[in-house]
Amino acid sequence: QVQLVESGGGLVQAGGSLRLSCAFSSTNAHAMGWYRQAPGKQRELVASITSADITNYEDSVKGRFTISRDNVKRTLYLEMGSLKPEDTAVYYCNAVPRWPYWGQGTQVTVSS
Repeated sequence: QVQLVESGGGLVQAGGSLRLSCAFSSTNAHAMGWYRQAPGKQRELVASITSADITNYEDSVKGRFTISRDNVKRTLYLEMGSLKPEDTAVYYCNAVPRWPYWGQGTQVTVSS
């Protein structure tokens, strides 16, 4: 089982920025993604990156979030800017398509 350890979340005011990190133990070149789950909502994929560094974003985060990866460090990143209260959620990393297990996630709270 691949270990997924997310970090970097916190409380930030609207308009602020955060950088999330995810350490993963897999040595294979999988497409990876950042997912989020807001209270009362289903978990959704918001950004993904292939092994060739091709990125894709959910419409609500385009232009504000940037996903990247460092395969040597086995770390996935999510730079989040111009944060909005509706970005409040627990953020998780996983493969795309996802593995059948999750890390603990990291809480992002954006205050208005």
